[in-house]
Amino acid sequence: MTQLTFESYQQQASYIDLYGHRIAYWQSLDFVKNADKETILFIHGFPSAAWDWHYQWQHLTNQYRLICLDLLGFGLSDKPINHQYSLLEQADIVEALLKEKNVTSCHVISHDYGDSVAQELLSRQSPKSFSMLSLCLLNGGLFASHHRPLFIQKLLKGPLGNWVAQFMNKNSMTKSFRKIFGKHSQPKHHEFEILWQLIEFNNGKKVIPKLLTYLDERKVHGERWKKAMINTPIPLYFINGVQDPISGQHMLDYYIDIIPNPKTTALDVGHYPQLEAPETVLSLYKGFLDSVDIT
Repeated sequence: MTQLTFESYQQQASYIDLYGHRIAYWQSLDFVKNADKETILFIHGFPSAAWDWHYQWQHLTNQYRLICLDLLGFGLSDKPINHQYSLLEQADIVEALLKEKNVTSCHVISHDYGDSVAQELLSRQSPKSFSMLSLCLLNGGLFASHHRPLFIQKLLKGPLGNWVAQFMNKNSMTKSFRKIFGKHSQPKHHEFEILWQLIEFNNGKKVIPKLLTYLDERKVHGERWKKAMINTPIPLYFINGVQDPISGQHMLDYYIDIIPNPKTTALDVGHYPQLEAPETVLSLYKGFLDSVDIT
């Protein structure tokens, strides 16, 4: 497995101004030339970045056109301090990027915070929007009623959030991540290093409390998103790391209960299946894509 260093991640990034912000994005080689190929959009989670998908990216790049971005407030993208962050704005930014790149249809794979952005995009599907060919979801708060945030997330979101964020460091982040990864699929040292660099880049610690307003947004828009998932004709697939204390087995069980003819896979890992079981996620996702009829 080829590792993508933080330096390489930076070197390969492109930038675009969307809604007044500088957004980092990546597209596969020959993205423009291969317009006849199907496109995959990757949407990352909180608090990391599109780097999370590096393994799946490098193994899908020959067969598909690929595009991803660091959402506003994450990774290499702008992290404005005095900004009202919103999942709806993130969806606007994604749509704007796709429009700029002349992407009219694509498959979407998302994780965590990105699941909520993807749910918003799903709920917007209309003749005027890009056409979502399929949606694959990894661990995330798909349903606010079943999401169990960590205590540190609650602290950061609360009135002491700005103060708590000042004292965040690589060691405290490492402890938090160890709690949500699987017992036998813990991140490697270099992965902790990169994840911390992504968070800390461009004073990123300061915006974490503001980003966490997404927990409230999920409650506001949750029923609308759930209705869209239940009624959509777009193929859905949920890959779930069942050891995840935030959105593991309990989230999977509820998904199976309410989604018609649910396609799911349970993995014996934690919150980050794409990092904890990268080969398995790649294989499962390729199988799912092969099953999608886009005619």
